[in-house]
Amino acid sequence: MTNFRSDNEAPAAPEILEALVAANRGPAHAYGADAWSRRLAERFGEVFETELTVWPVATGTAANVLALAELTPPHGSVWCHPQAHANVDECGAPEFFTGGAKLIGVPGDHGRIDPDRLAAALAATGMHGEHEALPATLTVTQATEAGTVYSPGAVAALAEIARARGMAVHMDGARLANALARLGCAPADATWRAGVDLLSFGATKNGALFAEAVVDFRPGASAAMPRRRMRGGHLWSKMRYLSAQLEAYVADGLWLRLAARANVGAARLAAGLAALPGVSLLHPVEANEVFARAAPAVADALAADGFEFHRWPGADGAVRLVVPWCVEESDIDRFLACAAAAARAA
Repeated sequence: MTNFRSDNEAPAAPEILEALVAANRGPAHAYGADAWSRRLAERFGEVFETELTVWPVATGTAANVLALAELTPPHGSVWCHPQAHANVDECGAPEFFTGGAKLIGVPGDHGRIDPDRLAAALAATGMHGEHEALPATLTVTQATEAGTVYSPGAVAALAEIARARGMAVHMDGARLANALARLGCAPADATWRAGVDLLSFGATKNGALFAEAVVDFRPGASAAMPRRRMRGGHLWSKMRYLSAQLEAYVADGLWLRLAARANVGAARLAAGLAALPGVSLLHPVEANEVFARAAPAVADALAADGFEFHRWPGADGAVRLVVPWCVEESDIDRFLACAAAAARAA
């Protein structure tokens, strides 16, 4: 059985497991006072080439909502792509943790916020004065929910529009490693140098067991975050098991190597599917997600052959295939061979 349902369903990388075993030797101080947690700011500072603060949490939703709550007052609004994870996949958690902030969707092709539409939408605000939610935060997903990637220049352009309205900028980086592996740029160029204030740094989809983080590029600005994290239930007593994963993840470029392997697999998968009769790609394949449309019989045949993937809701005949860090070329080739046979028979 080959699983392309989600990179969330992939196993943990051996390097991460080894780091956990090492962290499990003997006692360590609790609640983030351990050696691994204390080293994180320095380790991440080296990766991002700046002074920063790292707040480990266990889930991507926690990272997103704590960051958005840090930047957005209850009477404010969060601007995002309509398909952003914060808007459609977090069960109202952003609204809950911000105390009721409003989420406003700004569309754009292939999962990317259109800068002209953002500028026009923001220009139309303010006419209702205190009756409307104050634009407070822009959140950008990297890589996007469509598997596409923002260039550093595109992030900077959106951030400039937001800054002109006094807004902060958040990046949902659940698949940041995949985006950076595609872009080939320094992590700093795609984040704080492009105007990002807070980053939700993802690791779980790309080899960790349960490890995400809020990375704050505003030194000394997070006075409330320690209590915000505690109140949100993410101050782990045995924080070393989160921090050890994050430290190993960024050590020696592991995170980028794992992501690059997934991206190469997705490109191979996409090229093979695009060559099949009756199969079309719905978005450019720039990270590790492939969205394709084929006759329903093709998807049925592949499922019968034991392949797992996600039939995308609201898009007739569309499927999403997510290539994990641990993919084997043989898995992709077998999938393509079965897809070719099904496409010919459809």
